[in-house]
Amino acid sequence: MNLTMQQQTLSWDDSERAVWQTASERVNWQAEQTALLLCDVWNNHWCRGAVERLEAMVPRMNAVVKSARDRGATIVHAPSGTLDAYADTPARKRVLDAPPAEPPENFERADPPLPIDDSDGGSDTGEDPNKIDTRVWTRQHVGIDIDQERDVISDQGREIYSYMQHRGIDKMLIMGVHTNMCVLHRTFAIKQMTRWGVQVALIRDLTDAMYNPAKPPYVSHEAGTQLVIGFIEKFWCPTVLSDDLLRGMR
Repeated sequence: MNLTMQQQTLSWDDSERAVWQTASERVNWQAEQTALLLCDVWNNHWCRGAVERLEAMVPRMNAVVKSARDRGATIVHAPSGTLDAYADTPARKRVLDAPPAEPPENFERADPPLPIDDSDGGSDTGEDPNKIDTRVWTRQHVGIDIDQERDVISDQGREIYSYMQHRGIDKMLIMGVHTNMCVLHRTFAIKQMTRWGVQVALIRDLTDAMYNPAKPPYVSHEAGTQLVIGFIEKFWCPTVLSDDLLRGMR
């Protein structure tokens, strides 16, 4: 897989002021050594805006999944909190059958605060998470195909890490929701996998943040999402585009 990895690095300009600069690097990842993980691509959400934005992304997500699978990448479906719906499926049993692997000690990383305030739950369509049922999802979105003969299903970081070790996988592409919450903080997501030494890259155009423009820094929802993506590029891992993935996997 020929991928253009984008990161931001701190450097100094001509007046010796510190500035963040975006840099890109073309890299080759072997598909057989790569997992493509779908983070919390649920069938519903308590926030209407979150539902609408995910619905718009699902067809392209599924196209990336198919391309990656066809090339030999391992597809990991991680719809947190809904695994009872998949308890008896081959894809769920496959990951459970992998021998346990003990992860290494966490690598120390700088972990500054996020550039957006999501303390109100991040809804931009008026819902108050304290007054509604926030667990309305029951399974992964039906628009994402699950291949029971090849894919795996888990929402536990140690299970997924063990399966990756069993299969000789040391790289992970991640897409899904929400960038400032689950995509960063789940046990299988960017922060933990990076701390365990896995090479991770976020598919930056197939993600969405939970951010309310009425909260600091008072920018649009899209601008808030881009701020979180920039934060990830600075402190955690590079990002790629789905265009790049689809071109490289056809």
